[in-house]
Amino acid sequence: MTLPADRLEISAEVRDALAAGRPLVALETTLVTHGLPHPEGVAVAREMEAAVRGAGALPATIGVLDARIHVGMDSARLERLATSRARKLNLGNLAACLASGEAGSTTVAATMLVAHQIGIRVFATGGIGGVHQGAHETGDVSADMTALGRFPVAVVCSGAKAVLDLPRTVEMLETLGVPILGFGGDSFPAFYRRESGLRVDRRYDRIEDLAAAVRAHFALGAGTGIVVAHPIPREAEIPEDVYAGAVAQALADARRAEIGGRDVTPFLLDRLRELTEGKSVRANRALLIANATLAGRLAQALAG
Repeated sequence: MTLPADRLEISAEVRDALAAGRPLVALETTLVTHGLPHPEGVAVAREMEAAVRGAGALPATIGVLDARIHVGMDSARLERLATSRARKLNLGNLAACLASGEAGSTTVAATMLVAHQIGIRVFATGGIGGVHQGAHETGDVSADMTALGRFPVAVVCSGAKAVLDLPRTVEMLETLGVPILGFGGDSFPAFYRRESGLRVDRRYDRIEDLAAAVRAHFALGAGTGIVVAHPIPREAEIPEDVYAGAVAQALADARRAEIGGRDVTPFLLDRLRELTEGKSVRANRALLIANATLAGRLAQALAG
């Protein structure tokens, strides 16, 4: 399965790295258009690229413009995407966006699809999507779960987004056959918090050991992704009382406003930013940079 050439534009740097087998890290663009306010989203995206480079790998930022998937977006294209009315793209609406010529930013699911098809094995993000609160009634489960069950890519993240049902998300990952490998922690992270009380499948503290486990999983041919659970830096963690109160209020506000589908996560992130007086944005930035650094190290170790 390959992406059609007329829908794909890969930068010269990324193309050369793929041909030479050099370490690459995929980066998504939803954080630029929906996760962080402009121009901070663009600034953080560039900081993540710099962190990947600093760890010895090359970044491949992915987004959609002019009916093409761009892998390795330059500054002009990233700025254009950030200031457009970009659609949030997952597995279900990526093709329609390409056909229409609209701008689109890639979620975890869409980024995994593209990364897998062009041969990138490591991807860095903030938090994955998962099972939403009340999913037993609404059926609302992120397409990220589907992608993790289908595409063998290692996703470095700080667990799942804070507003999700974390126990059910972890349970679904187990059902899908997606291992959760912790790096520097025994607990599945809760995005803004280092611990959720849920255990990872295995903890690693050395990048060589983590790379060996990732390599072994890919070699098995199970066809599933890997969650590399990396807790937020300790100094950036949001206090428990602030975190719990803000999440509860944001969820209540979403129910009251009858927000659903793809609009839920952006709405909740906006409310958390307001309710925490910007603490959630600072925490998000810190974990994104930390995850990009770890992903670069992992890609380098896998290539070596």
